Amino acid sequence: MNDQLVLLAFKKACEIREAETLIAENYNKGYIRCPVHLSIGQELVPSILFSFHDVNDFAISTHRSHAHYLGKGGSLQRFFDELHGLPSGCSGGKGGSMHLIDESVGFMGSTAIVGNSIPVGVGLAEAQKLSKSKNLTYIFLGDGATEEGVFYESINYAYVRKLPCLFIVENNEYSVYTPLKPRQSCLKLENKAKAFNAHYSQNLLHEYKSLFNAWSDAIKYVKSNAGPALIEVFTNRKLAHCGPEIDDNLGYRPQKFLSKWEKYNILDIYYKSLLEAGYSKKYLEDLISEIRQNCTNIYFKSEKKHIILRGLNES
Repeated sequence: MNDQLVLLAFKKACEIREAETLIAENYNKGYIRCPVHLSIGQELVPSILFSFHDVNDFAISTHRSHAHYLGKGGSLQRFFDELHGLPSGCSGGKGGSMHLIDESVGFMGSTAIVGNSIPVGVGLAEAQKLSKSKNLTYIFLGDGATEEGVFYESINYAYVRKLPCLFIVENNEYSVYTPLKPRQSCLKLENKAKAFNAHYSQNLLHEYKSLFNAWSDAIKYVKSNAGPALIEVFTNRKLAHCGPEIDDNLGYRPQKFLSKWEKYNILDIYYKSLLEAGYSKKYLEDLISEIRQNCTNIYFKSEKKHIILRGLNES
């Protein structure tokens, strides 16, 4: 992963962080009328996705889909418009936060039901194989979805049919308030994936270069007609499971856990790496300011359109 790709990933991660922060800061105005599951803290995966951007690849996602949509090359304007219920949104203003779709960039949909999009992704991969496409389908899911029966049915079918699908599991170690162990005991996802002969790799502490290499290897694997691959990425959501609030006061995540992930903020990791690569602090700070201003301008343009459309009073 060369310095230019690291810079590209950093820019996308910053864009996602700024976009999600704007949603969190403005959500309580009531202009966004749908529940939101924000990806602040989980920008690593979508930033690496963007590094491998191919509009002809498909992607399917979950209730926490904002970052995947933007990482797949989705329009920031159409994204904000969708959240504000506008006809110019990527789903025509009818889907909201959890039902994003934009076929123009290969983002084929996200759904609110845990595990519901997994078999859809496998179906898309089968369609690609039947049409002799040279592309693949990304299936994004969380650790909770690996407890659904459809996950095992899907990964088994993908292996039997040797389908070009790449399962990306973002493991933030909590299903709402419940940690991994009471849900999955000592059964590791690695063992489950390998039981179905899926190519498996793991990323523990936001090692972005390692993830980039694993991603590249997985793409080559699934395109070789060998069957599915699965990458498990441990990560951390900074806010509540649903909504714009910080809920660390509830105590369900130990302070030791929170402190560990504070050290592995992916934006800080990218920033430090770029400084070491020779980019100046001024250049990076100016870049962050430019991204922040662009996101802010687009967000409030969308909000204003919502206010005008609904005939609301700005005060």
